[in-house]
Amino acid sequence: MLKRTALYEEHLNLKGRMVPFGGWELPVQYSGVMAEHQAVRTACGAFDVSHMGEIELEGPGALAFLSKATINDPATLALWQAQYSAFCNEAGGIIDDLVVYRTGEQRYFLVVNASNTDKDFEHLTRLHREWSGDPLSLKNRSGEFSQIALQGPRSNEVLAKICALPLEKILNYWCAEGEVAGAGALVARTGYTGEDGFEIYLLNEDAPGVWRAILEAGAPLGILPCGLGARDTLRLEMKYALYGHELDDSTGPLETGLGWITKLKKTTDFVGRAAIESMKALGPARALVGLRSEGRGIARQGAEVYDADRITRIGTVTSGTQSPTLKQSIAIALIQKTHEATGTKLWVKVREDFLEYTVSPTPFISKSRRNV
Repeated sequence: MLKRTALYEEHLNLKGRMVPFGGWELPVQYSGVMAEHQAVRTACGAFDVSHMGEIELEGPGALAFLSKATINDPATLALWQAQYSAFCNEAGGIIDDLVVYRTGEQRYFLVVNASNTDKDFEHLTRLHREWSGDPLSLKNRSGEFSQIALQGPRSNEVLAKICALPLEKILNYWCAEGEVAGAGALVARTGYTGEDGFEIYLLNEDAPGVWRAILEAGAPLGILPCGLGARDTLRLEMKYALYGHELDDSTGPLETGLGWITKLKKTTDFVGRAAIESMKALGPARALVGLRSEGRGIARQGAEVYDADRITRIGTVTSGTQSPTLKQSIAIALIQKTHEATGTKLWVKVREDFLEYTVSPTPFISKSRRNV
C-alpha cells in the first residue's frame, strides 16, 4: 500500500494528479508541468517533499561516526550549516546522496532520499553496531516530519510574510530554527531547482496549515503548487543527480561528478575510501555528461548512447526531458570518458531511431537564462 504525506488532502483539494513514486502517493502536477516549471523560474513554487527521510545523530561520537559514514567532511560544518554528501559502500558505489545539517553542538540532521530511507538507516545501524568510538544515538525520525520546498526568485518575499526569522541572514546551505505561520520549523536555504529558495521541516500535524499559509502569502506573487514533473525538469536543467538515475550502488562519486564532495584528504577513514582512491589513481573510465539535441524526440532513462559510427555503444542515458526553458531535448548520460569533450557528436537510440545529440556544457541554463 502506498504511503501518503500529511498534505495528501491538500493535494486532492487542489486537484493534484496523484501518482506512485518511491512507495508514496504524490502529485505529479496540478496546473501542468510547463506552468509550474516557469513559475519556479520566474516567481515561486511550493513542493511537498515530505516523502524524504530524516535521520538524527546525536552525542559525543556523532561527528566521528558521521565522518566515517560519509564521503564529505562534516568536521568543517559550523553550527546551523548544511553540507551535501553521500554514503558509499566498500566498493565505492553510492548508497545514497544526502544533505547533512548541523543542528546542535553534537547533533546532526540527515535528509535522505525517500526510496532509500530504510536502506540508509540499516546501513548506519550496521556501522553503529561495529562502532567503538564515543557514544551516540541514532534515530530514524522520518515518520515525524513533513518537508515543504519553497523555490524561486520570489520565495524570500513569500516566506518573509509568514516567518519572523531574518531570512537575509540565512545564507545558501545554512539553516535556522524559528516559527513559520506559527509553527516551529527548521528553515534551510537549500533546494533542488537551481533557484533561490527554502526547505522547511516541521512536524506532520503542522504541515497542512503552513502549506495553506505559504500558498496564500504567495498568491499575489505568482506562486503555484508544483508536482514531481516540474521538480524533475527543473533539476534536469541544472544537471542535478537523482538517485536511481544518475546515482546507484554501482556508480562511484568520481565518475558521476561528485568528486568535489569526496574528501580523500580528511583524517578520518570512511567507508569506500580505498576503492575511491584506487579509481582516482587509475582514472575513472566513465563520465556523467549533459547532452542536447536540436531534433525532435526525447531520450529517456535506459536509452543506449553510441559514438559517431552508430555501431559502438559507449553508454546509457540516465535522465532525459524536453527543457521548458530551452525548448530543446536535453539528457544526462553516463558514457565512456573518452567521449566527454564538449561539442562531441553522439547518437542515442530511441526505439528504432537514432537521435543526434551533442555533449553540452552544464548546467544547461545559466543564471541569466533561468528567470526569464
